[in-house]
Amino acid sequence: MDISQLGDSLRHDAVWIVFLNVLLQQAGLPVPAVPTLLLAGSLAASSGQLGSLLAAAIAASVLADWLWYLAGRAFGYRVLTTLCRLSINPGSCVSQTEDRFNRWGLASLVVAKFIPGFSTVAPPIAGSLRMALPGFLLAAAAGAALWAGFALAAGWIMRDEVRAAIGALERNAETAMAALALAIAVWFSWKLWQKHRFRKLSALPHITPAELLAIRDAQQPVLVLDLRGSRMIAETGPLAGATAAEHDHLLDAVGQWPKSQLIVTLCACPEDAGAVQAAHRLLEEGYLSVRPLKGGYEAWLAAIAPHETTAQSALREQDRPSVGHDEN
Repeated sequence: MDISQLGDSLRHDAVWIVFLNVLLQQAGLPVPAVPTLLLAGSLAASSGQLGSLLAAAIAASVLADWLWYLAGRAFGYRVLTTLCRLSINPGSCVSQTEDRFNRWGLASLVVAKFIPGFSTVAPPIAGSLRMALPGFLLAAAAGAALWAGFALAAGWIMRDEVRAAIGALERNAETAMAALALAIAVWFSWKLWQKHRFRKLSALPHITPAELLAIRDAQQPVLVLDLRGSRMIAETGPLAGATAAEHDHLLDAVGQWPKSQLIVTLCACPEDAGAVQAAHRLLEEGYLSVRPLKGGYEAWLAAIAPHETTAQSALREQDRPSVGHDEN
């Protein structure tokens, strides 16, 4: 469908086209919605129709966010892990998502629509952290209203310029398509370079949960830095023997730990991205033995589960009263 056909469709079914376009985009599909909102705003016949378009965009955005919220509530951080694995740059996806959400909390949902990629991953994080649904829906609706409202209003205010731009694009369709293809190629190349760079960073030697358990059982000195973020730690509970840490205050978490002794970084993120980034930062600061935990938080829980079960069984045996012995 070319621009003129899209314009004709918008004149007849503007509300439904805006609803479906925004729903698909907010669901995570690579379908741009802002151009449609701009064009719909420029073609709106009245302020009442503009209001209907805004209501459709808000409803679609909140519906998609609510579904992602439910997915996060049901499956926890595994949803974020899946989404970030689909990202061209999982390291950037993880670090930006966790930092923004931990720093801004509920307000992050309001600004999420203006940050590419973040608008998709913020709702499942909110669900995984058991954010109150009324507050979540209110923040999601406010963010959608600002985002869609700006685009529709810009199209309405600059309707003459938008229509002139559409006409110019139609007259120079081949040049416009070539320029668009070049821009996409440059962007994709940049993202692939970022992915390649992250792969090189990930080549840092890791430590397995079994190796870490053996070190702790032997009572050898080790500092475990838990980088899951304060909100996730509050929700799932702290890890025994670990020190909570933030990427922005990494050296504060290390404290006076000797630079020659082992440090293990741990996160709840795909490809151990956050742990890898923290490990590189500490190595650059002169720490000599820093290892990301392979598999992160979920791998560590799986590794310590048998140990905890054995310890609990031993405690129950100690607490069980002895039978079969007469007291004299």
